[in-house]
Amino acid sequence: MNIAVIGTGYVGLVTGVCLSELGNSVTCIDIDADKISMLEKGQSPIYESGLEDLLQNNIGRGNLNFTTDYEKGLYDKQLIYIAVGTPQGEDGSADLTYINKACESLARNLKQDAIIVTKSTVPVGTNEYIMKKIQSSLPQDITIKIASNPEFLRQGSAVHDTFHGDRIVIGSDDEEALETLERINADFNLPIVKTDLRSAEMIKYASNAFLATKLSFINEMANLCERLGANVDSVSSGMGMDKRIGSSFLNAGIGYGGSCFPKDTRAIISAGKDADYHMSLLESAVDVNERQKVIIVDKVMERFSNISGKKVAVLGLAFKPGTDDMREAPSIYVTEKLLAEGAVVHAYDPVAADNAQKILPGQIRYASSVEEAIDGADMALILTEWNEIKEFPWESYKEHMNNAVLFDGRNCFRLDNIAGSGVEYHSIGRPAIKG
Repeated sequence: MNIAVIGTGYVGLVTGVCLSELGNSVTCIDIDADKISMLEKGQSPIYESGLEDLLQNNIGRGNLNFTTDYEKGLYDKQLIYIAVGTPQGEDGSADLTYINKACESLARNLKQDAIIVTKSTVPVGTNEYIMKKIQSSLPQDITIKIASNPEFLRQGSAVHDTFHGDRIVIGSDDEEALETLERINADFNLPIVKTDLRSAEMIKYASNAFLATKLSFINEMANLCERLGANVDSVSSGMGMDKRIGSSFLNAGIGYGGSCFPKDTRAIISAGKDADYHMSLLESAVDVNERQKVIIVDKVMERFSNISGKKVAVLGLAFKPGTDDMREAPSIYVTEKLLAEGAVVHAYDPVAADNAQKILPGQIRYASSVEEAIDGADMALILTEWNEIKEFPWESYKEHMNNAVLFDGRNCFRLDNIAGSGVEYHSIGRPAIKG
C-alpha cells in the first residue's frame, strides 16, 4: 500500500521504517530539511537499536523515501499517518500545535480520498477534531476517513516492540477504515484490538498512566522498606508472583522519565480537570515520582554531610538504557542538586552525552569512559542501567576512586554479589553494604 507518515521523530520514523520493511511504499514527511537530508543518506537522527540498518535496507529496496514537500509526499497515498509531537503544555495538557500544523498542511495538499491515521498520543476526542478540521477545508469531491492507531513502543527497543509487541490497537467509527488498518497491521502477526475512536485514544493514556502508577507504588514501598528494615527486592519478587499483579514495572529506583510517562500522566490529569473529575490517584503518582528523582542525593548528603568540592562521578544520563533521549531524565534533577551542593560533577553516558550537554548545567565535565569519570572520585552515582555500567568490575572502583562509595539509583546489582567486594554500596529500598 502507498503510505505517508507525517513526522520523523521516534514514533514517526520507527513507524515509517517498519511499515516499509513489510513491503509497503512509504514516504516520510518532515519540515526539518536537515533531518530529511540525514535520512536520505541513511543516517538516523535518533539512537534506536536496529533502526539505522532497517532504514538503509529499505531505502536501498526503494520502499522508503523522505521529503519536506507535502504535495509530493502525499501524492497517491491511500493511508496517511500523523506522528508529530504532542508536548506538554504549561497547564499539563497536550499541546496540539504540531497536530494543527499537520492538519493545515494536509488540507492544502491532499488531492485524493485517504484514511488519516493518528499515531500521535492525543487527548480523547482529538481525532474527531482532526477529521472536522481537515475535511472542512478540502474540496467537496475529496473524502477522508479517520482512525486512531496509538503506539506502545519503548524507547531503546522500539523496533523490536513494533514486531514483537503485546497488541496493536486500532480505533475508528468507520468500518472500512478499521478493515484497512487491520489488513495493513496483520503482517506484524500480533493480536489486534479493534474499537471505537475514543476508546483507542483512551487506551494509550490509561496504559501509560497505569504503568507510571505501578512504578511510583513500588518506589513508595522501597522508601518504606528502608525505614522498616525490609528489602524491596524480596517484596517485589513476592508481589510479582501473584498473576493479578505481575512482575513487570516493579523495579524500585529513582523514578521514571522520558517522553511518555511524565507527559501522558499529566495530560490525563488535565483531561480529568476539563471533565470536572479529580484524578487524585494519578496526581499522587506524579508527586511520588518527582520526589523519587532526587532521593539518591538525599542518600549522598546523609552519608557525606558536605560534598562541596568533592568529585562526584555520574554514570548514565539518558532516562533509560538503549536511547539517547534526555527528556525528563532523573539525571537532570540529580546533577542540578549536586551542583547546588558544591560538588564537582564528572559524567559519562555511552550514547546520550551530546544531548545531555544541551540540557544539563554547563559546569558538568564529560568523560569518555567509566574509568575516566570515576578516576579520583569521592563517590559514584549510577543513574542509567547501561550494560557497560552494570558489567564494570568492582575492583576498578577501588582502583580508580579516592573512596569506593557507590550510590545505585537503579538497583543494578544483587546484594549478595556486592558483599565482600570492598565497595560501599547504597541502593533504593535495600540495606546498605559496608565497604
